[in-house]
Parts: sequence; C-alpha cells; structure tokens
Amino acid sequence: MEKSISRRDFLKKSVAAGAAAAAVGACAKRPETPVEAGEMTYRKCGEDNVSLLGYGCMRWPFTKDSEGNEVVDQEKVNELVDHAIENGVNYFDTAPVYCRGFSETATGIALRRHPRDSYFIATKMSAYGRDLGDRQYEASIEMYHNSFKALGVDTIDYYLLHSVGGGGMERLHKRLLDIGLLDFFLAEREAGRIRHLGFSFHGDQAVFDYLLSIHDRVHWDFVQIQMNYADWRHASGRNVDAEYLYGELQKRGIPAVIMEPLLGGRLANLPDPLLSRLKTLRPDDSAASWSFRFLGSYPGVMCCLSGMVYMEHLRDNLKTFSPLVPINDNERAMLEEIATILLEYPQVNCTNCQYCMPCPYGVDIPGIFAHYNKCITEGTVATDSQSPSYRKARRAFLIGYDRSVPRLRQAAHCIGCNQCLPHCPQSIQIPKELRRIDRYVEKLKRGTL
Repeated sequence: MEKSISRRDFLKKSVAAGAAAAAVGACAKRPETPVEAGEMTYRKCGEDNVSLLGYGCMRWPFTKDSEGNEVVDQEKVNELVDHAIENGVNYFDTAPVYCRGFSETATGIALRRHPRDSYFIATKMSAYGRDLGDRQYEASIEMYHNSFKALGVDTIDYYLLHSVGGGGMERLHKRLLDIGLLDFFLAEREAGRIRHLGFSFHGDQAVFDYLLSIHDRVHWDFVQIQMNYADWRHASGRNVDAEYLYGELQKRGIPAVIMEPLLGGRLANLPDPLLSRLKTLRPDDSAASWSFRFLGSYPGVMCCLSGMVYMEHLRDNLKTFSPLVPINDNERAMLEEIATILLEYPQVNCTNCQYCMPCPYGVDIPGIFAHYNKCITEGTVATDSQSPSYRKARRAFLIGYDRSVPRLRQAAHCIGCNQCLPHCPQSIQIPKELRRIDRYVEKLKRGTL
C-alpha cells in the first residue's frame, strides 16, 4: 500500500478490486493486507478490508441524565468512535440487546457522523434466544427492521444469528429453521440489504457442526466464536475448545470473528506471578496485548472484538494491532502454560456479558462475580483466620464489596428463581455461585471463617 494513499481511498479501491474476485455471498480468506508501519492491520473478507481490531459495542460508557436515570454517555461514545476510526478501526459490532437495548442507537449516532464507506456495521438477530411462541417469526423480523432504524442505515454489512447453540438442536429448529427465519435472511442477503451473513456460537457442539454441514447451501460468510489462549484447549461450561471451532472453520475457508478475546477481562488482569512471566519477555506490553497477538497470529481470524469502554484500553489495543506482531513458538508455549495454571484459580467463569441481566430481584450478578474474581486475582481473598494477612484481606474484601455492589444488589438478595440460568453462555450455575459467595461474605462478617 502506497504511503500517499488515504484510508478512505484505500477502502474504495479495495472494494473495487475485491468485488471482481470474491464469490457471491462468501468471504475470501487471505493474509492480512500489508500496511505501513504504525498503521492498522487488515484482513480480507470478500471485497472488504476489515480491521483486525474490531470495536465490540456491548459495554458503552454510561452516565446519569438530569433525572438521575442511567443513560449511555453519547459524548464519550462519540469520542471513542472518532479515535478508533481515525486510527484505522472500521468494524463495529453491536446487537439489539446490548447496553440495555441502547447500543444500536448510540453506535448509530456516533458512526453516522462519519462517511458510510469508512466503517462496517455488524449487528444480530437476538430474538432467536427467546421463546416468543406463535410470534417468533413476526417478532424476529420486527427486530431485524428496527436495527436498520436504530443504526440509521439501509444496508447491514455483517448480520449474525445471535448466540446459536444454547438450547441445542431443538431450539435451533423451533426458533430459526422450522419457521423459515434462516430462509428469510438468505433472501435478504440476496437482495443486498445484508452484505454478509453469519452466526455467533455458544453451547451445543452439535448445533455448530450442523450449521457448518449446510455451508454448501447457505454459504456462511463468517462465523463468530469465543476464542482466546485459555479457551483454545481449556474451554469450560458449555463452550467448546476454540482449537476445534477454528479448525472446522479453516477447513471450509470461513473467516472467524473473535469474541471474548480476554475472557471477560480475566486475561487482561492476570495474577502477579503470571503477569511477571510475560513481563520478562516484553516488559512494555500489557497482559491484554498477549491475548490479541495470540489471536492475530491465526490467519483465518478476520477480526478480534474488544469492548473498549475507556480511552486507555482503546489506545493500548491500537498499539497492539498497528501493526500486529505475531507470537512465536516460545511465546505460544508460555501462554499454554499460563492457561493451564489459570485453571487452578477458583474464579467464577463470568465474562461480564450481561446476558443474565436485569435480575428481577435487582441482584448485580456480573458486579458480584467481578469483585470476587478481582480479589482472587489480587490475592486478597481471606482463606484462613489464622493467617497473618487475614485481617487485612478480610477488610479489603468487605469494604470493596460494599463499594462495588450496593447492599440491596448483593448476593444475599438472590432467591434462586433460576431465571438467569438459560441466558448464561458460560453455563455458570449462577444461583449456586451467588449462594457460595454470600456464605463466604457472612463468614467474613461474623469472623467465623
């Protein structure tokens, strides 16, 4: 790529060149586009040059309005989107259910301030995950059309069937295949209102295998999977090892979009003994950069999504991908060792996806798990009242708990209604874990640990 070419002209020329070579309705798998040092790394998907760093719009910053209600902080969203586009990020992933239903609107407002050919929008059919009875088809189509209105576009670049796999083959047939919903989206792609069609996967491997088995008929343009160096061979809950998922996509030449690259932030906040091992090799690199470099080293990865709520996270990720430096064999072996060691830490496997929210009884499920995991990572979980550090750890945990989770939203208020269970893509036994944490808190308060 010539140094004098602008990013906008680059995208236009890429569209023209790629369109001649791309198969109809399918993404071509190619190595990343060479870029000038200090600029974003791109991967090919059909005629598109997609930034290897994608913006996950699940966790936009919130603020309070004049009446004290929590709303998306549009000013900060605009600032983050502006900085991302200015530095080469062009893939923005949202969904109707993200940010309590406000993500598509906030994302659309921020993006519409830029030329339409400077970004790609990905959004999802989230109604698939809910049992709407006789209204399943009608409600799903309504959600689809509402996405166009919320985003303010007449074409969706990347459209996904959201989180297929949960509920197994029965749900897949009942809520997607048997009612003709997949056929509808295939027709929408043929009409050009959807440019690329794919699905995101959590759950039953049989569903994943089946959807790939019909690839010759459907021609999936891309597939979104959970992948990171911990889940590569050590996936937990109802997730499937990413090594298998990625391998099956590679066999068919289907590009992979990556979600949960940092496993809900846990790979960005490693325990000090593990972080120090990484620092001995690359002292100036963040823990997060290691996970992104691991993912970018696989040529079939089209885009790695990151939910960057803070500008410092965006800047750190831009540094990692501009351009990407692939990991070597020694670094890969070290990450596998770290992944194995992480299995020994008794953290709750929560990725803060918020799918379990809102709790009908007001419990802040992700907030509780986040505090507990943070204390485990930092080594401030008191395990023995006879330990010299017990009093300090006890105080840190209890004070931090009250500060991060309001008392009326703490684990003690879970009644075990189990309404959250079907929505967790990590298959966490949420009420059971909340009871365990609540018992631990009560022992700390009473001094009976």
